[in-house]
Amino acid sequence: MRGATRHELRIGGRALSYLDFGGPGQPLLALHGGMSEGAHFAGLATALGDEWRVIAPDQRGHGDSDLAADYRREGYVSDAVALLEHLQRPDLQGPDHPLHRDPGAPVAVLGFSLGGINAFHLAAARPDLVRALVNVDAPVESPRTDGPSFWDFLHDLPYTARTREELVTALGPLGEGVGPFLRPLPGGEGWRLPFHPRATLATLAEGDGSRWDVWLASTCPALLVHGRRSAVLPQELADAMVARRPGTSYAGLDTEHFVPFQDPQGFAEAVRTFLADL
Repeated sequence: MRGATRHELRIGGRALSYLDFGGPGQPLLALHGGMSEGAHFAGLATALGDEWRVIAPDQRGHGDSDLAADYRREGYVSDAVALLEHLQRPDLQGPDHPLHRDPGAPVAVLGFSLGGINAFHLAAARPDLVRALVNVDAPVESPRTDGPSFWDFLHDLPYTARTREELVTALGPLGEGVGPFLRPLPGGEGWRLPFHPRATLATLAEGDGSRWDVWLASTCPALLVHGRRSAVLPQELADAMVARRPGTSYAGLDTEHFVPFQDPQGFAEAVRTFLADL
């Protein structure tokens, strides 16, 4: 991860880890999806070059961040607010940090899936902090499922294992994508996942019902980056999200839900084009 430095913010005794990909550009807060982490935005940070400085936290229960007491939407949003306020401290990284040149100024916020939902909740709750919003395949209505859920495997997924290969096997079809991000345990006694299954299940259990009111509550410029074959965000719902929210543009890519991973070049280009017009 060229240029990335890892930092830690303590929130009520809990560690929130984040990556700052550096550079002189304007800040872009990037919120990852479920079963993911901030490091997955390394390619986007490289593609955006010096125009944007990507700051990507590991959200609660993911990456190098600690587990939290709960996984309500308000908690995710409060973590993002705490991070943005922390980054505006003039003593943190010197006066040339982009957040210090204009203290208190709103920033661009991007989120994929879980992170996208958190991002538009942040924009609604704290419009003073968000100047633009990029929603990557995050729906305002949870998809209806009949029969077994995709997430059922998490109930039996181990967080740690003696060998890396055991975890890759347990992850099944996700093993190839998650494998490079597995962590060795301290002392070398085994390996762990880059997310905690318990955190993911707790987040899913909270649910949200309809999120239309939150999506429509913010007024900043927005972009919906959509996987046109997404089972999470059907085309009809994506079209309605764009049509009903003023100031929202659309970029459809020929992918399923995992847009940043299935078409990283198209994803980065859509984001770069939108941000260039701010």
